Amino acid sequence: MRKGMSQRLPYIEVETQTPTKLALISKRARREPSYQFTCLAHLLDIGFLARCYYQLGRNRASGIDRVTWKEYGEDLGSNLERLVARMKAKQYKPKPSRRSYIPKDDHSKRPLGIPSLEDKIVQKGISSILEAIYEADFLDSSHGFRPERSCHTAINAVDKLIMMRPINHIVEADIKGFFDNVPHDWMMKCLGVRIKDPSFLLLVRRFLKAGYVDGRVFVETEKGTPQGGNLSPILSNIFLHYVLDLWFEKCIKKQIKGKGYLIRYADDFVCMVQYKEDAQYIEQAIQERFRKFGLELHAEKTKVISFGRYERENAKRQKRKANTFDFLGFTHYCGLSRKGKFIVGRKTSRKKFRKKCKEMNQWLKSVRNTGKVKIWWPILQSKLRGHYQYYGISGNMPSLKQYHRITVRLVFKWLNRRSQCKSFNWEGFNQYMKHYTLPKPCIVHNMYTLSPVT
Repeated sequence: MRKGMSQRLPYIEVETQTPTKLALISKRARREPSYQFTCLAHLLDIGFLARCYYQLGRNRASGIDRVTWKEYGEDLGSNLERLVARMKAKQYKPKPSRRSYIPKDDHSKRPLGIPSLEDKIVQKGISSILEAIYEADFLDSSHGFRPERSCHTAINAVDKLIMMRPINHIVEADIKGFFDNVPHDWMMKCLGVRIKDPSFLLLVRRFLKAGYVDGRVFVETEKGTPQGGNLSPILSNIFLHYVLDLWFEKCIKKQIKGKGYLIRYADDFVCMVQYKEDAQYIEQAIQERFRKFGLELHAEKTKVISFGRYERENAKRQKRKANTFDFLGFTHYCGLSRKGKFIVGRKTSRKKFRKKCKEMNQWLKSVRNTGKVKIWWPILQSKLRGHYQYYGISGNMPSLKQYHRITVRLVFKWLNRRSQCKSFNWEGFNQYMKHYTLPKPCIVHNMYTLSPVT
């Protein structure tokens, strides 16, 4: 780090008034639901962007310019001055993101765009401004990428609604390639409901149109959000707020006979309905609604099923298996408590369980000969704790124990393949494990409460 940087950055960080202004914007957004903000671009000043820079991950992958977090920060003050000057002159244009792929399942990969460091900073600033405005508008049914909300709050909401409301049917829906197919014009119209600042909207549009580089080929983006950056989650929430959440609350609930509820996490959502005819109507209505906005539901993954406190008895009478549905990596099923009463049970979905086991096997295979065991053992412990942190949910202990057992067997297998000589038998390995322990399965998220969802 250069000497000038340590002297200059404290002044830059103190100089900005943007956080205070964002708090005022948030209050006004809550107080005046129809107010339109006309002056936002000036909030992206040097001090605020410096804060955004420090909030970025230090060791994340770099974009097409290959500039790292550390390299950009070596002359942060000057870099941000030039960046803000370009934005004020409307000369700033985001670079194309670098396309990367991560495994989605056994047969496909999920595309991600990795923006350049400078674009990440601006995206972080824009998303903070949008969050200050739209957090006041978002409904309680939305749980993805929001403060104090998570996939576990979404699962808890589904649990409480099924347990405490007259729910007998579930509408499972899957949006086909959502992040790659959001129409830009509709996205800008959604933003225009609350924002009338041309300079700010121009920045957002340029990010949408920035494109990406796949290998050495530049690809223009005519639709979709810049997935992989800081901007995509808030934009997807804004789009689906108007297209799905608000529409369901204001229109669908008034047109069905019984009770109906929607819970959404990013582009994953389920509808819980009292009557079968209402569920069938909602499925059809959602398909037509998405078609209007250039999206479509996955035909094979969208369906209506019976589910609820009477499902087990109905399935037994009809001589079939009780229905289940998957949501956020868990299979939800109709279970019984120790006292024989209905509860919503959850277990790690078969698809996710296989994927996690495969990933653990591949990782252990790759690290077994990279160094001493004591170097990668803490990473193994961290991986197990991370698994329990997500999947450690009430009722899922059998899946957690099975994952732990499989991991122990895989460790035994790959430690014995570090050389041609076998390192351990099971007796020796068990003694080894007493000294080098692995985290035991544990329940982190308690769903067996009857606190109502507001």
